[in-house]
Amino acid sequence: MKPTGIVGDLGGGSLELVQLDAGEVGAGRTFPLGGIRLEEAAEGSIRKAEKIVAESLADAAASMPCAGHPFYAVGGTWRSLARLHMFEIGYPLHVMHAYEIDAEEALEFARIVARRDPASIDQIGVVSKSRRALLPFGALVLEQVMRTIQPSKVVISALGVREGHLFDLLSAEERMEDPLIEAAAELAYLRSRSPRHAEELIGWSAQAFAALGIAESAEEKRLRAAACLVSDLGWRAHPDYRGEQSLNLIAHGAFIGIDHPGRAYLALSNYFRHVGIVDEALSPRIRELASTRMKERARTLGAVLRLAYMLSASMPGIVPQTRVESDGERLLLVIPKTLASLDADRVRKRLVQLAKLGGLRDGLIVTE
Repeated sequence: MKPTGIVGDLGGGSLELVQLDAGEVGAGRTFPLGGIRLEEAAEGSIRKAEKIVAESLADAAASMPCAGHPFYAVGGTWRSLARLHMFEIGYPLHVMHAYEIDAEEALEFARIVARRDPASIDQIGVVSKSRRALLPFGALVLEQVMRTIQPSKVVISALGVREGHLFDLLSAEERMEDPLIEAAAELAYLRSRSPRHAEELIGWSAQAFAALGIAESAEEKRLRAAACLVSDLGWRAHPDYRGEQSLNLIAHGAFIGIDHPGRAYLALSNYFRHVGIVDEALSPRIRELASTRMKERARTLGAVLRLAYMLSASMPGIVPQTRVESDGERLLLVIPKTLASLDADRVRKRLVQLAKLGGLRDGLIVTE
């Protein structure tokens, strides 16, 4: 992921704004608008603070153009503000990193919080007591930032200066690694029955998608790979609860390099992998996080994984000996004669189910 926009880090003493262009760090500016400093300068008055913030940021639009791009909010006060917003609207996923708020909604919410007594806000209990006093001042700064540089949305970062310093300590090779794929691979190593089998599913699922005529963007391929790597995390749970537990574990995992719709895709594909492609028991709120396109792809990937796990019994070295093709009307599962015993009723049922989900008439196992 190579973001473009403005990063804003709000601390106790200052506000730092830095430009990002396709992941490259550009010019930056410092403003004396940190929460503690602003409260002291305004003598605790929101009205005085409003004037100070407006004067300080008056020329920021010219030097920090952001129209049409996201504003990436860093800092504990803004995380607290976002957490409050999350609970106020009943958001279904309590994960702060990459939480997004539409520009108009962020502006209005910040305006309201800045001018209200924190104690009068319904969900203020979700904000730590140590953060509440500075919350109106942080909201005031965010409001003026939104008015001045006019970003398309606010994206919350759970990371900050400390994590940036640790990133700087990595080698150039390590910095180039995909954080989502690396995290998923680490989870596969720690919790799946066979990490090698999980890796085999990446290429096999790509073959199945191609046979079904499903085109993928680079980001969709990346998400599918991650979903394959974490597809066996719930195997130790009771079969009746594997789908729900896998969904919760993945949706709330400590991943970076992924937005919330992407989390929903990973979680849903593994939910469907365990419970089947119906979703009557699935919370509608989780479904709302993913687009129709991604929900259907998650359902299809779930069906692909159900077939693969039925074939392999989660053991490595089996699925690479098979391949998935299409003759235009049917989905074909080609297996070698040495694995002819895999041609069983349950495998056929899952193949037919996958074929019909992909718009094909039938599924057929071919032995060669």
